[in-house]
Amino acid sequence: MTEIHTREEIADGLRELGVAPGDVLLVHTSVKALGWIPGGPVAVVQALRDAVGDAGTVVVPTQTAGNSEPSTWQHPPVPEDWWPVIREHTPAYDPAVTPSEWMGKVPEVVRTWPGARRSAHPQTSFAALGPLAEEVVAVHDLDSQCGERSPLATLERLGARVLVLGADFGSCTAFHLAEYRVPGAAPMKTDGAAVRTADGRRTWATYEDLDLDEDDFEQIGEALLATGSVRTGRVAAADCHLVDLAAAVAFAAGWMREHRGR
Repeated sequence: MTEIHTREEIADGLRELGVAPGDVLLVHTSVKALGWIPGGPVAVVQALRDAVGDAGTVVVPTQTAGNSEPSTWQHPPVPEDWWPVIREHTPAYDPAVTPSEWMGKVPEVVRTWPGARRSAHPQTSFAALGPLAEEVVAVHDLDSQCGERSPLATLERLGARVLVLGADFGSCTAFHLAEYRVPGAAPMKTDGAAVRTADGRRTWATYEDLDLDEDDFEQIGEALLATGSVRTGRVAAADCHLVDLAAAVAFAAGWMREHRGR
C-alpha cells in the first residue's frame, strides 16, 4: 500500500540525512517514490527549501533534449524530409518560457518558482532557487553542455552536494562533468539547436561538444555507494542519498578511466 507523507516529514527526513541550512543542493527526484504527498511536487520543493533554509540554494536539471539536431534522433527517429522543417521552425530556447522535457515534475516547479534563475544552454539547462541562483546559472556556454563552463563546474566550486531523492544515480547529471575530464570518455559530436541571438532574433546554431552518455551511470552509482562516502537514509517512503558533488565527480572520473573505452 502506498504511504502518505507530508512536507514536514520530508523536511525532517532531509535533515536526518544530513541536509543543512545554507546547503547548495543539486537535486534529482522521483516524487512517486516518496509516497503520496499532499501537494505533490510543490510540497517536495517546499520541503527542500525548509531543509536548506533561506541561505540555501536548490538546483535542478531542466533539460530540453528535443531542441537538438533532428538527424540524430533515435527515440523515435523522424523522416529525413522533416529535418529542415524542424531546424527552421523549432522555437528559440527561452529560459523563462521553454519547459523542461522528461525531467520530472520537481524541476518544472523549481523552474517556474518566483525568483528562480535558469542557465542559457538550449539543451542542458539548470534552474536554481536561492541566494546563489544567479551565480550558479551565470555561465553555460553552448559547447560546454555539462563541462567546465557549465553550472556543474560552478556547483563544484561552490561546494555543492548531490541529493538523490527517491531516484537513482542513473540520473546523476554531475557524472557528466567527469566525462570532460577523462580523455576519450566520450566522443565528440556536431549538434544544433534553436537559439535566440543577442538582438532577439531566432537562429539555428551548430556546435561541437561531447556526445554525453549516461548508460553506465547506474553502475558508477553502485560503485560509489560501495565506497561508504555516500550518506544514505530514508526520506518519506524512499531510500535517498547525499554526497559531495566534487567527490562524486572525482570518483566517476576514476571509474571512467578504468572502464570506458575498453
